[in-house]
Amino acid sequence: MKITAGFLLLFLQWQVVNGLLLRQQIVRTGSQLPSASSSSSSSSLLRLSSITSIDDLTFVRPDTTNIQEEACIDAAKQMQRMVVPISTEIALSGSVGISYIHWPANKKKKRVDTPPLVLLHGFDSSCLEYRRIGQNLAEQGVDTYAVDILGWGFTQLDDVTSFSADAKIQALKSFIKSNFAGNSFCVAGASLGGAAAIELAAALCKTDDDKNNEDEMIGSCAGLILIDAQGFVDGVGPMAALPKPLAKIGVSVLRSKPLRNMANQMSYYDTETFATDDAQVIGRLHCLRDGWSDAMVSFMQSGGFSPSLKVATITSPALIIWGSDDGILDGNEFANKFVEELPNAELKWIAKCGHVPHLEQPKDTVSTIVSFLASDKVNDAIRNR
Repeated sequence: MKITAGFLLLFLQWQVVNGLLLRQQIVRTGSQLPSASSSSSSSSLLRLSSITSIDDLTFVRPDTTNIQEEACIDAAKQMQRMVVPISTEIALSGSVGISYIHWPANKKKKRVDTPPLVLLHGFDSSCLEYRRIGQNLAEQGVDTYAVDILGWGFTQLDDVTSFSADAKIQALKSFIKSNFAGNSFCVAGASLGGAAAIELAAALCKTDDDKNNEDEMIGSCAGLILIDAQGFVDGVGPMAALPKPLAKIGVSVLRSKPLRNMANQMSYYDTETFATDDAQVIGRLHCLRDGWSDAMVSFMQSGGFSPSLKVATITSPALIIWGSDDGILDGNEFANKFVEELPNAELKWIAKCGHVPHLEQPKDTVSTIVSFLASDKVNDAIRNR
């Protein structure tokens, strides 16, 4: 695969909903903002020990007027946004709005030892990417959170100075700390969201001697789920070196209808059923938000995620889910490589499925995830944390 084509295809994980959001900064009173840290990546981690959060009452849910899919409409109605503390190097206010959908677990089916699940979407997508499995997971007793990654989906875009890979991971850590208060959780990532999940899991799987105080306060990752994940390609390629004006031109291509249509077609095995006009509209309209292109350029010029060397450091049990007919990432190469490098991993193939099992084969994807979360190895990871 050529570099340019690979760059576009690896990063295009779409499926978001129609919407132009209004957002105003919430001023939190009576709370201490985290102080700015040094400029190095390792020392710029958010001071999570004093974390507080608040619902973003100014958040306006996406407008689904032109969307036909009921699952998307229902999920959008449940979307909300939380203001969480962040380093002042990322947002001068010391806080940022993270959008998400919470599907509470069915109490009658929830097991005491089943950890909550955090779902991370792919490149330039949103939490609505999980609209077809979130509710079903909850009905099976899994407390499910689909979370937007900073700079994508419907997160805050204004008054943020950095949307780098490090900023995205810091925001995820803050969200997780705010919601789970140091308890165990599992994280799943699809496509490039897998890279974010790997970076997050790797940070929380360090030995006690290697962990910093902030990571100790977040909680433990009891399980990692990778769905047709990108984990062995670091960075964003030539885009990282482009001057900002040229980078903005390149980024504008990502929201063009021809590219979205091409990506939509390549994402599915059954294109006639799933690569619909509605899916293309859902996957493109979030790009029309004010600040979208600047946020994208910020991420590109930061160099992107660097997960490849971190895969083997993850000690949490792992589940690799892969579409048997993925036309974007070859499972025979990448899925098997995850199994080889992760110390405690299992691989489950999803038949007659392309790059997005959670969208094309949601029933099989849900049953596979539920079985993993209820497994002895995940329960042992919780007890031994």
